[in-house]
Amino acid sequence: MSSARPHSSNRSAAPLRPVSARAGLRMARIGLAVGLAALALAGCQRRGGPGDITGSIGRSSQASQPRTSSDWQAERETWGKRYDANSRDRDAAFYYARALRSLDQNAQALAVLQGAVLIHQDDSELLGAYGRSLADNGRLREADEVLSRAHSPERPDWRILSAQGTVADQMGEHTRAQQIYQTALKLAPNEPTIMSNYGLSLALSRNLPEAERVLAEAAASDRADARVRQNLVFVLGLQGRFGEAETLARRDQSPAEAAATIAYLKRSVGQQNSWELLKGGKGRAPAPARQPLANGAGNQPAAAPPA
Repeated sequence: MSSARPHSSNRSAAPLRPVSARAGLRMARIGLAVGLAALALAGCQRRGGPGDITGSIGRSSQASQPRTSSDWQAERETWGKRYDANSRDRDAAFYYARALRSLDQNAQALAVLQGAVLIHQDDSELLGAYGRSLADNGRLREADEVLSRAHSPERPDWRILSAQGTVADQMGEHTRAQQIYQTALKLAPNEPTIMSNYGLSLALSRNLPEAERVLAEAAASDRADARVRQNLVFVLGLQGRFGEAETLARRDQSPAEAAATIAYLKRSVGQQNSWELLKGGKGRAPAPARQPLANGAGNQPAAAPPA
């Protein structure tokens, strides 16, 4: 790769972003404003945002992912140096791009992965990460096509399928997305990340009882994390069951944070265009109340792990 590396300027100049104690409010804002890809979970988006929490498309040897902003900064520096030394290094490109995505440096991550897939053309994991990065950059049709190529019956990968489902949801193709999630669940039965994406897709289809059932089952798994539970909080809130939603939110948030999240959900659900907001329509979700933070961290969102 040329000396004009896609990452060099930002890597040295990008400041550390403070981790907010209000990460839950960010989840509520993104989940209601743009739906699934930012639906999670996690995720899905997540980045990807909180709605999109599709499992990371990566090798099992690197299954343990950093979780904090400073962790991701360290990952970016470590893998960025290795990538500087050899831009043809598959793992350096993959994990460097993953760190860039987690820090919302999506254009840089896409440039790294675009070069990597040209070199490693038969690497389905890289192709899957490239598809997710295309989605991060709003290139949904391209992302859908790339993710379709990344998965094959001979090399099934539930993570890639789940990622493709979140892209379909972002394009408003909820029935197709749900079929994709069901296929992914055949490969990984009861996998909470797939079920969480599936549940939120059902919510986007206004099938809230079934969405709640699927999300409750996902949240009950001992492999479920806070993002899965937060998605169940959203669906309970959409049904007006704010007491239950707040009780669940307190599992991962302080009482004050949980109360703020529920207050935001109440305001959002009360709007006439709340469904359009959930579907990522033209309406804009209102900004959450900007109350002073006890720790003085400000209102900058925490970096979320990439989907």
